[in-house]
Amino acid sequence: MRRKIDFLIVALFAVLVFTSCERVAPNYAGVFMENYGKDGKKDFSIKTGKVSTWEWGTELFQVPLFDQRGDFAEAVTLKAADNTEFKARPTYSYKVIKERAIDVVFDNKHIGSGNDFMSSLEDNILEPRIYDLIKEESRKHKTDSLMADGGSLVFERRLEQIVDKEFEKRGLQLLTFSAQLEFSEKVREKIDSRNEVNTNISVLDQQIEEQKKLNELERLKTEQAIIRSKGLTKEILYNKFIDRWDGKTPLYGIVPEFLKITK
Repeated sequence: MRRKIDFLIVALFAVLVFTSCERVAPNYAGVFMENYGKDGKKDFSIKTGKVSTWEWGTELFQVPLFDQRGDFAEAVTLKAADNTEFKARPTYSYKVIKERAIDVVFDNKHIGSGNDFMSSLEDNILEPRIYDLIKEESRKHKTDSLMADGGSLVFERRLEQIVDKEFEKRGLQLLTFSAQLEFSEKVREKIDSRNEVNTNISVLDQQIEEQKKLNELERLKTEQAIIRSKGLTKEILYNKFIDRWDGKTPLYGIVPEFLKITK
C-alpha cells in the first residue's frame, strides 16, 4: 500500500512538472524570468525548446520575432500650428530586435504576459507614445503646408524618423509608418478659398508687371520717335553730353535732358 502511495505521489509530481512545461514556439524568443525578476535583468534569460515554469516566481514570455502590425482603433484629434484641428489614424508595422528581446520584456513585464503581451504593449505603451509624438510634431506645421501638394508626405516622413528612434530605444525596429491625415470639409473649403485668393493675387501682380513693361515700351518708342523727328544722331548726342554720358546708358535715356537744353 505504501509503495502504491509513493508511486502515485511520484506520478503526480511528474504530471505536475510535465504540465508546467512550456515549449518556445518557432520564430519566437523565449524570455524566461526567475525569482519574480527581483534582481533585475540577471533574472532574465533566453530559452529554447521546453521550459519548466513550475517553480514559484518563474514565467516564460513568448516574444514573436516576425513582423507585427498595429493601428489606432479610432482617429486621434490633433492641432496644427495655426490652431486648426485635424485627425490622424496612424498605422505601423514593426518587429522585435532579437538581441533585445530581454530588454523588451524587462521594460514592459508589468503589462502582462502570454499571447496578449504584444497587443498589450501596443495598446498601453506604443500607441500612447506615438500619439504624444504626433501631437507634438503637428504643432510645428501650418494647415496649408500640411494640405499642400506633398505636404502630408513631408509630415509623415518626419514622423516616421521620430517614431523610428523611439521604437529603437525600446528594442523594436520600425518597418512602416503612415499617419493618414484627415481634414474636415470645412477646413478643406477654407484652404481652397485661401489658395484661390493667393492665386488671384499672383495673377494680378503678374498683370501689373506686364503693364509696367508695356508702359516702359511705349515710353521708349516715344523717345525714339523724338530722336528721329529732331534729326538727332548718335554723334550729336555724344558730343553734346560728352562730359556727363557714361557711354553705357542708352542714348534715348538722356534725350529729355538734351531737349530741355536745345529748346
